[in-house]
Amino acid sequence: MGLIGGTALSTVAIPKAVAAGRTQVPAKVQAPPVRLSREDNVFLEDLTRRGCMFFIEQADEVSGQVLDRAANKVSSGDFDKDRSIASIAATGFGLSALCIAERRRYMPTAQVKTRVQATLQFHLNKMPHQHGFLFHFNHVHTGEPFGFSEVSSIDTAIFLCGALTCRAYFNDGTPEGTAIGELATQLYERVDWPWMLNGGDTFAMGWRPASGFIRSRWNHYCELMMLYLLAIGSKTHPVDPITWDAFTRPPMVYDEYEYIAGADPLFVHQYSHAWFDFANKRDAYANYFENSVTATEAHKAFCLSLGRGYSDDYWGVSASDWEHGYVAWGGPPLMGPVNGSVVPCAPAGSLPFLPAQCIQTLRAMKDRFGADAWGRYGFCDAFHPELLWYDPDVLGIDLGIGVLMAENLRTGLIWKTFMQNPEPVAAMQLCGFQAE
Repeated sequence: MGLIGGTALSTVAIPKAVAAGRTQVPAKVQAPPVRLSREDNVFLEDLTRRGCMFFIEQADEVSGQVLDRAANKVSSGDFDKDRSIASIAATGFGLSALCIAERRRYMPTAQVKTRVQATLQFHLNKMPHQHGFLFHFNHVHTGEPFGFSEVSSIDTAIFLCGALTCRAYFNDGTPEGTAIGELATQLYERVDWPWMLNGGDTFAMGWRPASGFIRSRWNHYCELMMLYLLAIGSKTHPVDPITWDAFTRPPMVYDEYEYIAGADPLFVHQYSHAWFDFANKRDAYANYFENSVTATEAHKAFCLSLGRGYSDDYWGVSASDWEHGYVAWGGPPLMGPVNGSVVPCAPAGSLPFLPAQCIQTLRAMKDRFGADAWGRYGFCDAFHPELLWYDPDVLGIDLGIGVLMAENLRTGLIWKTFMQNPEPVAAMQLCGFQAE
């Protein structure tokens, strides 16, 4: 039976307090470790293996870039030649997934090292960048950015989280491991983090060649924590730790739940947690792991309250495809045309937060809808059984968050590996994090 310990998973009432104008969320009572049944582990192993195969098969062998999306109902692992758009965020998730693939023997060690080294070399030497920040979407083979793409601060951060995971994982004294470490360090240390502040206290969301900095900023709590912590921990171009206090932490109240959140999809409570280990730690404002537990509980309660087919065995909506394209939807509060569709990465990305409930719904959805919703790479990105709509595609970032969180639930591998890097540890200390 699987076991994950040291993680507080129970829910108790959270009184609301305000410090320095921002919500402060006290700690919760710690729950016993979570035990996984044999059937749970079999399911999670299948989900993990299929997700990792996406990152192995749908990446260019030379550039290492991972496709933003690919078809799911396929019988072979051929590269999806109908697609050419790669995402640096998908590639960042993919680098971390390659560590899982090596550990679980989905891919030979020598091949994984070769793939990781080629990926880092290409991104360091061939990919266009601005002050170390990479373009969000690029041609999967050439690395040339598409005209619609921006230089993205948050997606660069996701890529670097993957690179630093590989730096720590392959720190084995071999020539290949040393090369991986040096390349990852160069990619991280060339990023000019103060440049992306653009004279402000919070980071710009990006930069465009034709118009300069995007006006929107990362200025309220969401997936931004990784961005700020990487910047604060930088050894070459750090920003002042005071920036950690610059973004707001708005209070969210839904039914009996009180937590820190903006009006954003559920994934914002998952992404930084895929790499940074926030469990049993808090800063002056919150225990962010427990905050994500509450956010997931609130999201499930929100789904069930809608009366649109959601149940204990069928819930979860995060930014994803739907019948008419891509949409940022979910709640609370209600965002977008939530119509009874389900997005499997919503519960998959929250596996460490609500293990029993997330595993229950994921297994139930596979058992009930697997003939249509399950393919070579696991669940399709979203589906609506009553409308007979099943997305033909999977998305790299949505598969990625599920793969990493499933592994973190089972072994803590990505947390333990990523937190071997000294920069994230130093950054959290500078931001005032303390053990509980």
